[in-house]
Amino acid sequence: MRSLLSFMLSLLLLFGWIRPAMAGTELNWIEVETNRSGYEKATGPREWQFPRDFGPHEAYQTEWWYYTGNLETEAGRAFGFQLTFFRQAVKPTEVQATSDWRNNQIYSAHFTVSDIQAKQFYDFERFSRSGNGLAGANSEPYTVWLEDWSVDTIDNRIVKINAEDSDIKINLDVENLMKPVLQGDHGFSVKGIDPGNASQYYSLVQQKTHGTIEIKGESHQVKGLTWKDHEFSTSALSQGTVGWDWFSIQLNDGSALMLYLLRRENGELEATSAGKYVAADGQTTALTLDDWQIAVLDRWQSPHSKATYPSQWKLAIPKLGLNLQAQAWMNDQELNTATATYWEGAVKYDGVKQDKPVSGNGYVELTGYATRLDTVLGDRTQLSDN
Repeated sequence: MRSLLSFMLSLLLLFGWIRPAMAGTELNWIEVETNRSGYEKATGPREWQFPRDFGPHEAYQTEWWYYTGNLETEAGRAFGFQLTFFRQAVKPTEVQATSDWRNNQIYSAHFTVSDIQAKQFYDFERFSRSGNGLAGANSEPYTVWLEDWSVDTIDNRIVKINAEDSDIKINLDVENLMKPVLQGDHGFSVKGIDPGNASQYYSLVQQKTHGTIEIKGESHQVKGLTWKDHEFSTSALSQGTVGWDWFSIQLNDGSALMLYLLRRENGELEATSAGKYVAADGQTTALTLDDWQIAVLDRWQSPHSKATYPSQWKLAIPKLGLNLQAQAWMNDQELNTATATYWEGAVKYDGVKQDKPVSGNGYVELTGYATRLDTVLGDRTQLSDN
């Protein structure tokens, strides 16, 4: 799921596929081009081949590589970070390259750092075409980059993450010790009832991380855990699906958990909302909407967008014997990008599993609270008269 919204709208605006009508600082979107014919669609499980599948899948219209992590210093000062790369195909077939600048792939990236102690949130975004090596992705060795923001393979288990903007900098070594977790049905993650409304999706969880975070010239040695999501698809949101809540959870017993909740306009959740539990030994348990209960305990209203987001939750999964309370490490982790506003930030978890105390960290993404998503990512043929 993740930030498909902000990426697609940014690219559409950038390349003239959407014409904005300015109204203060907001955009009204009209004449959206949503022709997805000619692209490959996720219609069932596929045969995964790693490390090849760490890289790009350009037959699909959209793809993203998503890194989020919770880190801390030896003294316990906490930080969160996000570095995300998005790829969008311009056309389903390769354009004729009449120059080094002409290409068929456009990239965008988001970079954020949450300084929990200082209660400061830093967010940045960039756009680039893949021509002349400005942005791109490779499979072997795996790498993805946009200008000097990059993820580069060091060896078969370790990647180096680098990003810097406005005196905010991360330099991290991320070590993966578990095999990729194939979300959904062997990586086939269904998001809606329409054929092809799905993605191919895997995660790398509980990745040991160490390195430096630099804030305004002050460098901090940090360590902790990073989560990676990689999805590729050619799909849209169903009409009436206004947004999603996505949870990643990395617990101190070595286990991990992902959940996504697709929210309908009537307040109900889509039946395709799903998740997966990963035990410390890598064994997985698929979860459906019937397997968990989530209650919102508190909310926060953004002083920037005026949107109101959940900020504290109670989560129960009886089949796992898991009961957790989750709370944002700090409330103001809202991104106001060029074309979309959403909340994505570091979250802490405390509770019990099988009657034993457990705690951990993770990330939560909340979309559709500032702007409902089906009006900009859904089936425009159904919405064209609105």
